[in-house]
Parts: sequence; C-alpha cells; structure tokens
Amino acid sequence: MTAPIVAQKAPYPVEVEEGKSYFWCACGKSRKQPFCDGSHKDTGIAPVKYTAEASKRVFFCGCKHSSKQPLCDGAHSKL
Repeated sequence: MTAPIVAQKAPYPVEVEEGKSYFWCACGKSRKQPFCDGSHKDTGIAPVKYTAEASKRVFFCGCKHSSKQPLCDGAHSKL
C-alpha cells in the first residue's frame, strides 16, 4: 500500500489533554478513527504521534492527505 485510504472528507474534532500523546492513523484503515488500532500492519504506513501542548479541541485530518499531519489543513476540500 503506497497511498492512504480516505477515512472521511472532513476533519475529526477531538478534545485533547495537555501532555497526553495520541497516535493518529495515517493509513486510513483503523476502525477507531482518527486514531490507530494497528490496522496499518503490512501497509508500509506508520501512525503519527501527536502530543498535546494544551488541553483544547484540535482537528485531526480525516482524509489522510494533510501537509500538517496529523492535523487538518483543509486538503479534503481538494479531493
């Protein structure tokens, strides 16, 4: 697998906790979107670690094409 699967053409709003690490699904195969559940095995695509700098709402990329991975940059509007 060389290209990720588009999980959805919209970001995932998530309330994150300061200091906590999250593993964003980069392959699009996880059933626990936007986070990794290990489905990437044998895809050649690894999850991306995100550590929250503050407790707040962030928008994780759902289309898997963001240039600011793991966060949304609006790339889904061009798919």
